[in-house]
Amino acid sequence: MQASVGDRVVIHGRVVGAAERAGEVIEVRGGGESPLLVVRFDDGHEAILSPGSDCEVRHAS
Repeated sequence: MQASVGDRVVIHGRVVGAAERAGEVIEVRGGGESPLLVVRFDDGHEAILSPGSDCEVRHAS
């Protein structure tokens, strides 16, 4: 999964009824096939994310 600074990340709920979380990629750490993403979520929370199958990257245009 390729992501760049400024892209949006949406994490879909893993169970029925779970809310989605969305945020902006503010840093990409590492390279290769599975880099870590530093994400600032819309609620202001920041986290290091290893994208999985429940994660969608929406590229900035």
